[in-house]
Amino acid sequence: MYRTPEELQQTAHNLFEEYLPKIDALKNKDRIRIPVQEMPSQDPKERVCNLEEVAIGYTEEEARIEAMRCIQCPTQTCVRDCPVHINVPVFIDHVAHGKYQEAANVIKEASLLPAICGRVCPQETQCQKDCSVGKVFKTVDKSVSIGRLERFVADWERNTGVVQLPHVKPDTGKKVAVIGSGPAGLVVAADVRREGHSVTIFEAFHKLGGVMRYGIPEFRLPNNIIDQEIDSLRKMGVEFKTNFVVGRTRKLTDLLEKDGYDAAFVGTGAGLPLFMGIDGENLVGVFSANEYLTRANLMRAFDKKHADTPIYPSKIVAVLGGGNVAMDAARMSLRLGAEKVYVVYRRTQKEMPARKEEVEHAMEEGIEFRFLQNAKRILGDEKGRVRAIECLKYELGEPDQSGRRRPIPIEGSEFTIDVDTVIVAIGNGSNPLISQTTPEIKTNKWGNIIVDENQKTSMDRVYAGGDIVLGAATVILAMGEGRKAAAAINEMLAKDIETGESKKTVDVN
Repeated sequence: MYRTPEELQQTAHNLFEEYLPKIDALKNKDRIRIPVQEMPSQDPKERVCNLEEVAIGYTEEEARIEAMRCIQCPTQTCVRDCPVHINVPVFIDHVAHGKYQEAANVIKEASLLPAICGRVCPQETQCQKDCSVGKVFKTVDKSVSIGRLERFVADWERNTGVVQLPHVKPDTGKKVAVIGSGPAGLVVAADVRREGHSVTIFEAFHKLGGVMRYGIPEFRLPNNIIDQEIDSLRKMGVEFKTNFVVGRTRKLTDLLEKDGYDAAFVGTGAGLPLFMGIDGENLVGVFSANEYLTRANLMRAFDKKHADTPIYPSKIVAVLGGGNVAMDAARMSLRLGAEKVYVVYRRTQKEMPARKEEVEHAMEEGIEFRFLQNAKRILGDEKGRVRAIECLKYELGEPDQSGRRRPIPIEGSEFTIDVDTVIVAIGNGSNPLISQTTPEIKTNKWGNIIVDENQKTSMDRVYAGGDIVLGAATVILAMGEGRKAAAAINEMLAKDIETGESKKTVDVN
């Protein structure tokens, strides 16, 4: 049930007055009794009419009360399960004591994108999954809300206007090319730049941020948050070149052999949309979720008066899929004027890969979920436009390789749903451009770049990470790969510098 921000704030205020005086004397049994602090959010009736951020964020009292729930357990599974290994217990203890700058400094030792990760990363399957507090109640829903606290700290620092930048070492004379400005690329740029190497990010689009910009709606991740995180890199001395398609504007080999770059990182993502291969997917009114969200987020196609490519007008929308991208597409279409939105998914809600919070928000907003159903074909009218989808009902069988129960079609269960728009959100394939223009880089049968344990590709001095390696993954997993790649690049360049200096010494003597 939706609770207003005012109701949540009053509850937190009462708890704060009760627990603050004894904060350093709280025993674990006292901390465990503190209830989880819900994330305040816009009223569902209001938020479907705007693109403002749905989650409002904790107040200081809400954040400190939630932080007091942490029992500072010795196992520190939260650190282990964080792909970039943020020192979670320490930053949370700082929040509990109102030391927000200290908390921010701890987070930024491992992550330069806390405002982003705190908003869009699936903490419930990562750092919060094995939280000791959640295990007491045998549900991750009761775990300490690490992501919400990370977002609070990042927002607090940004709102103070005194964001502290990482120290950059003296210039080394080494140059690194980063291809793609998504989360993996940004992390590589930050960590390599810290060591004093020159870094240039090459971005194919006219805006920076990669999938964070074009794939995630502003009601989940505002563009100004992305801009401010990127601005920190710019202040550190990272250069950016937009509208630069490596593989077309210039080949990767040219960057290394002709332009003087000593290493390169490929983080071009998984932007190739997948379709179902059913009849009717070529009809007018059928979109990949990737295209639909890119038009809405990056190209501002909802601004019909000014957009060069206005969004397709929809009244009844069917979104096919059950992941976070499906939720984003469904909720975006509602905000762009659809009167009715269906999410069609062939398993049950329990098996949906989308974040629980995103599913709940979609349901609050009136989106109708059609579980154990899937599109069999898309039907068109005499003008070649979508008029309906023919669906098939399913039942669940034994678990498949993913651990989820396999959906089995029920013969003869066909039925139709009248729609005028279909958005296919069943995943993306890896961007093929780099592999097509750089045959030295080996890929697997899905087009993902093959790397070793240090993110090195089969091509000398070229590393890769993020969705181009993992397939469609999460922001924080991409960041984790970026950190590994940056460490390997820094180690390689340090050896180059050491070797170069010794050679010069020999020459002088």
